[in-house]
Amino acid sequence: MIGIKSPSEPVSIVGGGLAGSEAAWQVARTGVRVVLYEMRPERMTEAHRTDGLAELVCSNSFRSDDAAHNAVGLLHAEMRRLGSLIMRSADANQVPAGGALAVDREGFSAAVTKALQDHPLIELRRAEIAGLPPLDWNNVIVATGPLTSAPLADAIRELTDERALAFFDAIAPIVHRDSIDMSVAWLQSRYDKVGPGGTGADYINCPMTKEQYDAFVAALLAGEKTDFKEWETNTPYFDGCLPVEVMAERGPETLRHGPMKPVGLTNPHNPTVKAYAIVQLRQDNTLGTLYNMVGFQTKLKYGAQQRVFRTIPGLENAEFARLGGLHRNTFLNSPKLLDSQLRLRADPRLRFAGQMTGCEGYVESAAIGLIAGLYAAADAHSVSLVPPPATTALGALLGHITGGHIEAVDAGPRSFQPMNINFGLFPPLALPPTKKPDGSRLRGNEKTVAKKQALSARALAELDRWIAEHLHTPAAA
Repeated sequence: MIGIKSPSEPVSIVGGGLAGSEAAWQVARTGVRVVLYEMRPERMTEAHRTDGLAELVCSNSFRSDDAAHNAVGLLHAEMRRLGSLIMRSADANQVPAGGALAVDREGFSAAVTKALQDHPLIELRRAEIAGLPPLDWNNVIVATGPLTSAPLADAIRELTDERALAFFDAIAPIVHRDSIDMSVAWLQSRYDKVGPGGTGADYINCPMTKEQYDAFVAALLAGEKTDFKEWETNTPYFDGCLPVEVMAERGPETLRHGPMKPVGLTNPHNPTVKAYAIVQLRQDNTLGTLYNMVGFQTKLKYGAQQRVFRTIPGLENAEFARLGGLHRNTFLNSPKLLDSQLRLRADPRLRFAGQMTGCEGYVESAAIGLIAGLYAAADAHSVSLVPPPATTALGALLGHITGGHIEAVDAGPRSFQPMNINFGLFPPLALPPTKKPDGSRLRGNEKTVAKKQALSARALAELDRWIAEHLHTPAAA
């Protein structure tokens, strides 16, 4: 993919979040100069708290790290094969989280920031790009995320003659570990699962009786909520990050089948009695002094949050390092507006990456930053780069965003919505597994497990082939 002579013109990247940081890293690895623009701290957003690159503003979890059975775990593995800075920094700053890959958010951001600042081909400029990038920037990646500043968002909307879609995203509270009553709560991962850096006892669990659960749901529904501005009233939520009270509105048992499900856990304080519902908290920093409430994104006002969440057994005296919040996200109608290489059809010098393209999740955003970086580097070297195979997690996600798969085309741009990586985006197996290694037939859930294993194995084999044929050069190694 890479030419002999390095181009003199830099790739300009707007936005130092997960996608922009990963894109900058991938471009620089090929010998191309990068100018990375980040507006913080000159201008902050509603959700960010620091000036660090790749700051995590919601959960600290990168979700499952199981590459053999989970689509996001497979995406982790593919990104590691492609030299991802985001995955390298996550692995170096992981905290116990059962089968998930969770990170110390401050250590993670610091690692990404240092790597980019130390790279000789990357220049970091702290400045807002208020409007479209200058016309003399010929190779641009816009990775400003769901909290794109108004001047740039308005300019993109005017250029595309398209109303940007929008949805609400919510943030979960973080609790000081020493304020949790461990005579009521206990440490255990669901089904005692040992994950990356974990022990099988990685979550703090707070049990509820039916009476406590019913009272909690009632308090959630009655709690004072954040008011919407007039222009926000018709903005939908993204289903993957629903506020806990919105889930409760969908039915009194919804939370018991979601973030508060009691399965796979046994209370050592009362092992003969099964909890009706359980609230889990996950370690949020390396020291283990902070824990976030898993699945408890919320739009409750601060006073209501403290009052309602302190009714949870074990959290009666909880001290909050950060309360939950709500922010409005925007994303493009990407199948209509972007081409197969993430370039804006109305202005192909502009390539988009990250969450604003309509992917959802930390890992997915970084992955699209990665492929955008590879495409921008190829353009800089005046060579073409074929897309990753649709059978890979990276290719399946790219296909969802750009409409590159039959499923996405059939759905049409009107139904385009943010989506996490999942096996439903992958082309089906030509011959799904039907038998075990011993020759006996697969039954029930065994078929599902075997199918996921086969999809993952196919993906990694085809990604390795794609890397060897299209990216295997000394400069990109």
